[in-house]
Amino acid sequence: MNFDILLRKYAELIVKSGLSVKEGQIVCVSALIEAAPLTRLVAEAAYAAGAREVVVRWSDEAVQRLKYEHAPLSQFEEVPEWFSAYNNGYAAEGACFLTIDAADPDAMSGVDPKKASAWVKASHTACKPFYDGLDLAKNRWCIAAAPSPKWACKVFPGLPEEEAVSRLWAAILKAVRVEETGDPVAAWEEHHKSFQERIRTLNSLQLDRLHYQNSLGTDITIGMPEGHCWAGGGAETTDGVSFFPNMPTEEIFASPDRSRADGTVYSALPLNYHGSLIDRFWLRFAGGKVVDFGAETGYDVLKAILETDEGASHLGEVALVPARSPISEMGILFYNTLFDENAACHFAVGKGFAECLEGGLALSEEEQAARGLNDSAAHVDFMIGTPDLSITGYTKDGKAVPIFTDGNWAI
Repeated sequence: MNFDILLRKYAELIVKSGLSVKEGQIVCVSALIEAAPLTRLVAEAAYAAGAREVVVRWSDEAVQRLKYEHAPLSQFEEVPEWFSAYNNGYAAEGACFLTIDAADPDAMSGVDPKKASAWVKASHTACKPFYDGLDLAKNRWCIAAAPSPKWACKVFPGLPEEEAVSRLWAAILKAVRVEETGDPVAAWEEHHKSFQERIRTLNSLQLDRLHYQNSLGTDITIGMPEGHCWAGGGAETTDGVSFFPNMPTEEIFASPDRSRADGTVYSALPLNYHGSLIDRFWLRFAGGKVVDFGAETGYDVLKAILETDEGASHLGEVALVPARSPISEMGILFYNTLFDENAACHFAVGKGFAECLEGGLALSEEEQAARGLNDSAAHVDFMIGTPDLSITGYTKDGKAVPIFTDGNWAI
């Protein structure tokens, strides 16, 4: 394996396919300092694609943790003017936004979870034009990943640091279809096409509800709004430019009716939320809202998520990922939602997707809410898929349609 060739191909894939950078565009990159080698290659590839400027905002988890340990809660409830000006200003200029995730899953273990939730809520309020640009398909965005030593050692405990990093790089590059030979950009175009037949089938069914069951104890019925749309394999801006928000991606997803979830769901994998782990947890829904919950690890973190705002205790996403997905078959627990959510079916509490309603991008927030779409500053995915998961859809006239059997597609 020629790592330098692979890394350069990965950077070019992010720029050409993930962000679809255009001539004269500004590219904003958020990256941890551990991701510097990939970040520099992304900047080089972006300029080669015609970017007017590449703006990199670096961060360091050690410094971030010091703030979480020592700064008062009030500091997380206020957003500095420079931060909102940066996000809102570049969004207004039509910039595209890249996050390179290299987070240590335990970086914020033990800190007050209310601080992370306060920051999520405050930043979504102060940076509403920025988030609207992403949510309403005006600005292109992408999340990709690069290993950090602490992340790699969490995924591959017991290995020497250098070997763990190498193993994690190999897994990431495999997940994003980057090979020494071949064209990753063309591979992703084919990957995008592979989703379309099932998306058309699901949309044609216009299911009224989905019933999930597995041996962990999950038994929940999720209502779907009228005129819902399934999506996956990529996205498109309102001006018709295709991009890939997540690299990798293996999911087909939709947004449920915020008021129609009844039953209990159990987590299938640990959830890493802002550097804190939540594991072996469950949520009980009634009338669409979480009415009870528990967790063996990270209870307070889960509680803080659900209390972010009113919408954080309702569902915003249901996503379908077969147990035989390429990432699942690696047999690696990544402790990173970007990867783990593409290894298993998952839900998300919090904000729903306007693109998942027919004509939804043109609707006002009030009109979206009237159609059943959830709104929140939070959007937190958690994995619920198992090898024995069954999902049965029901049409409006009560006809049962098997969607998943034994953890895999039945359609």
